[in-house]
Amino acid sequence: MQLSALSAHPVATRLRAARSVVGEIVWAVGSLWISSDMLRNWPDPEGYWRDTDPLAYALLAAVYLPFVLRRRFPVAVLVSTMLCVGTYFTLGYYHVPAVCGVLLALYTVASQRPRPVSLRCAAASLVVLLWGTRLAEPGIGPLSVGFVTVTTTVCWVAGDGSRRLRELTRQLRLEQEEKARRAVALERIQIARELHDVIAHHVSVISVQTGLAGYVFSSDPDTARRALDTIGASAREALAEMRRMLVVLREDGTAPAEDATPEVAGLGRLEELVRRVGAAGVPVDVTITGTAYALPPGIDLCAYRVVQEALTNVLKHAPAARTTVRVDYAEDEVRVRVKDDGRGDGHGRARGDGPSAGRGSGQGLIGMRERAMIYHGTVTAEPAPGGGFEVSLCVPVPRTGHAG
Repeated sequence: MQLSALSAHPVATRLRAARSVVGEIVWAVGSLWISSDMLRNWPDPEGYWRDTDPLAYALLAAVYLPFVLRRRFPVAVLVSTMLCVGTYFTLGYYHVPAVCGVLLALYTVASQRPRPVSLRCAAASLVVLLWGTRLAEPGIGPLSVGFVTVTTTVCWVAGDGSRRLRELTRQLRLEQEEKARRAVALERIQIARELHDVIAHHVSVISVQTGLAGYVFSSDPDTARRALDTIGASAREALAEMRRMLVVLREDGTAPAEDATPEVAGLGRLEELVRRVGAAGVPVDVTITGTAYALPPGIDLCAYRVVQEALTNVLKHAPAARTTVRVDYAEDEVRVRVKDDGRGDGHGRARGDGPSAGRGSGQGLIGMRERAMIYHGTVTAEPAPGGGFEVSLCVPVPRTGHAG
């Protein structure tokens, strides 16, 4: 993180820009020096080319020095280069030192500009270079034509490939950024779901017990004290689960040494959940069928949260209902059902017209279904045929090496 911050610092940005400019200057001056040295020292005993004079060096300077701007104005630099090289060839100077200028300018255009533009530039460059082949030594004219054609093609292909690679890299970076944004969004949804499940349940218990404690505070102190104990236990449990979430969200993934990591919620804590709901006034019967086995942590938490959310809904909408929780361990799936009998709102109203009639919607059900979908499971929440309300979960459990 510190390195990325340093690289984004304005001073670092200016240094990178200055380094690029210095590199272009060195490239242009070095190319001019090499070509001028080649022109000065190349032997010409047969007198094939025009004698070197100051105009030849001036034309080479006009070819290579504009390369300082080749990345900012690639097409303009190529046009300037072709004009100077064409003049150089027409005057009959030794042609090889000028050829590299056209090829380098063409490569820059192909790497910086769209393919239709670079193709037209490649065709114009080839015409200029073919004009220079008339200066080749006698007997190698056809070879020069082939060499120039192949070299021009190779330079264009290399530049176009560099452009396409850069575009693919940019596209890959954008896709990675989009994936990162989606991952952050999914993480936020998961955090919101956990917060809802934890807070909604414990606040519902605390709300019910607070009302009960206030109602019997003077007439039944023992009941009021038990209600207060339940409130305290629910608050501590909520804090413990919040602490567990914060541990998960820490950047380094570790808890402070002095903090013990809270126990992760799962069906192993079902009795504790039922006891807490029972203390809030909702009697719950638990039935477990099949041979219990260890569930994967994600599926275990999913099943627990579904039961917790269903019991929370009973607390909110049907606090007097008798509820049953049934957990069925099948060979390759686990099924959970939470059903209440429909005597829920404390005034004897039927479920269909009571406050619980619309329980099958809202953030709680959405969260349950999202959890189940992660593990290819299904959740249903609907009025039960005999009255009351029923929430069912079915999740496949991948198991290997288990007894049949």
